[in-house]
Amino acid sequence: MKIMTNEITKNYSIQVFDVCVEFENTLALDNVSFSVPKGVLTGVVGPNGGGKSTLFNSIAGLQKITHGKILINGISSKNIKGKISYVPQREQVNWRFPLSVKDVVSLGRIWRGNILQKFGFSDDQIIKDSLKKVDMWQYRKDLVNNLSGGQRQRTFIARALAQETEILLLDEAFSGVDVASQDGVIDILRNLKNEGKTILIATHDLNNLSERFDSVLCINRHICAHGDPEKVFTPEVLTELYGAHGEKFAEHNIGSHNNGD
Repeated sequence: MKIMTNEITKNYSIQVFDVCVEFENTLALDNVSFSVPKGVLTGVVGPNGGGKSTLFNSIAGLQKITHGKILINGISSKNIKGKISYVPQREQVNWRFPLSVKDVVSLGRIWRGNILQKFGFSDDQIIKDSLKKVDMWQYRKDLVNNLSGGQRQRTFIARALAQETEILLLDEAFSGVDVASQDGVIDILRNLKNEGKTILIATHDLNNLSERFDSVLCINRHICAHGDPEKVFTPEVLTELYGAHGEKFAEHNIGSHNNGD
């Protein structure tokens, strides 16, 4: 799949052009190209090691790309402060530090707030609303190191919501979250999508994709398919995602990028 650079338009929140990422002797992303319009809720699926987290890190400007480019609202991903909220698969948190749930979510407001807010003196309604949306308001005074895995994840989602950015990237957001809570989060994200937010969620769960997402991006180091979740999962695509696919990359080597030709 190849996107011509002259297709750049303000209608797209994210555009990825022939992106490659290398880790020593591993080609983690291989000529990845796709575009995501504004106001779309997209599920990103693929096997472990298929490049979902690497893709998110690259979009967020946290991972150096070897080849290609990424544009956020037509701007290089290197210059996107305040445009993306990112919930990684594993948060780098010192769990021994005595932060409450509300403290963690308040951190999402630091770059927006006044000097008092930066020092934690805030009863920002956004923080309260964000916690309520993920059903964590009642735990706002609890220490994060006492939470379950699912509660921690919901807390970090609330922090992302509190940032009020245009784009949300959620890596395995449903990990450790029960089905009822998952549906609640999806409802929240759909409301945000209807407000014009662009949201990408990496997930291993192939169930109910058509009910949850507007589109699905299938990735296994390269883009296998991208489109309507009711149409993209052909037998060929599923084989690319989860079956034997060694021949697909036989011609792709470290340091050699064929630009998708």
